[in-house]
Amino acid sequence: MIKRKTTVEENNILKEIRRNATREKEVVQALKKEDGLTWEEDGVVYIEGRVYVLNNKKILEEILKKNHESVDIGHPGQHRMLELPKRTYWWPGLKEDVKKYVQGCFKCQQNKVQHQRKAGELHPLDIPQGPWQEISIDIIEPLPKSNGMDAIMVIVD
Repeated sequence: MIKRKTTVEENNILKEIRRNATREKEVVQALKKEDGLTWEEDGVVYIEGRVYVLNNKKILEEILKKNHESVDIGHPGQHRMLELPKRTYWWPGLKEDVKKYVQGCFKCQQNKVQHQRKAGELHPLDIPQGPWQEISIDIIEPLPKSNGMDAIMVIVD
């Protein structure tokens, strides 16, 4: 068994986990295997040395908030954010929950780095001297059949 030091915040989370004894079927089966990778200690299930967190919105939100909005971490992106709770906790759908949390964070979306090059200047077309000197044609297809036809041709002069 792997022993870890816990902080006050983690102790509050662990107390909440102990109160809710509900477990998914996969976790119960893993505990029955007794392979040394999954064990229970003081009412908390550990999977590969990480605390198993049951599907409780309050607990998940607290863990994600602690690992995302603390002063010393400073709103990490999805990849860095995923590594933080993954060190200590595990639950089904961890990656998806982290992704949703970061996408829902207003500050992260405001400060998101743009990886696209800026658009270049627009170069307008020259104005034609008379009718039918410049034309454009656009064909829109396939469309539902109407009178045996399934396309529209648009000609702009």
